[in-house]
Amino acid sequence: MFLRAIGRPLLAKVKQTTGIVGLDVVPNARAVLIDLYSKTLKEIQAVPEDEGYRKAVESFTRHRLNVCKEEEDWEVIEKRLGCGQVEELIEEARDELTLIGKMIEWDPWGVPDDYECEVIENDAPIPKHVPQHRPGPLPEEFYKTLEGLLAEAKTEIPASSSSSDPQLKE
Repeated sequence: MFLRAIGRPLLAKVKQTTGIVGLDVVPNARAVLIDLYSKTLKEIQAVPEDEGYRKAVESFTRHRLNVCKEEEDWEVIEKRLGCGQVEELIEEARDELTLIGKMIEWDPWGVPDDYECEVIENDAPIPKHVPQHRPGPLPEEFYKTLEGLLAEAKTEIPASSSSSDPQLKE
């Protein structure tokens, strides 16, 4: 009787399978995620602060780390993050750590200021069977809105230039 009353809720929290071929269940997924996210935040410090990659990685990693620290249950973590199963999150975190190392090695933000990129233009005609993906015409509402904005801008410019400041008149 005791096992039925107490044992069932405990057994319900044990994940039997991920349902994804090749992705095994991680029994201590929360601890693994916390460790991986902490390592990611340490590794990303080697990337310059003003780089978008660092800002993005820090932002989502901090969010995920906070969720993992706040929640004990793997089901709640999965639900709050909405990015798949915890085992998938572990794979993503490992991949991100690998990518950070490669990004540091490649140093894509280390382009010198005087670097000039050669632009090669190809004037060869495009064969008729190749789609050119030209966008369709803009709706009439766009042009009406644009005309209204331009009219507003024209009325505001003379008002600001007709200032009674003597320095502007000279």
